[in-house]
Order: sequence, then C-alpha cells, then structure tokens
Amino acid sequence: MKKLELKFENEDGKTVTYSLDKPVEPVDPEAVKSAMDEVIAQNAFTSSGGDLIAKHSARIVERNVEEIDLA
Repeated sequence: MKKLELKFENEDGKTVTYSLDKPVEPVDPEAVKSAMDEVIAQNAFTSSGGDLIAKHSARIVERNVEEIDLA
C-alpha cells in the first residue's frame, strides 16, 4: 500500500508527518505544494510542538510485507 507523507516544521523546529492513504498517481508536485501551503495558511492542523509553520518535504512511501511460512 502506498501513502503520501507530508512533512511540516512546527514552532518548536520539529518535523511533523501526516500520511494520506492511496495517493493519486502520478503525484503533481505543484498540487502537493499548494495543498501544504493551504494547510499552513489555514492552521488546519496543530502538533504538540505548536502550529505548523513551514513545509519540510513530501514523499510517496510504499510498504511491502512478505509473510514467512514457518510450518
């Protein structure tokens, strides 16, 4: 399963990550930048370290799990 991770910097200088399941691909970097700017402008989320104040990064993360047969 793929996730889009949006990483922001908060007032304490810490990185805060929000994950969104099943991102639309291919990812449009301009749309991601715009959405992140809007999150900051509207103070849509907060963190234990205060408000989000800057974009840090964004990435697609894919997790693959392979079961091991122990029988």
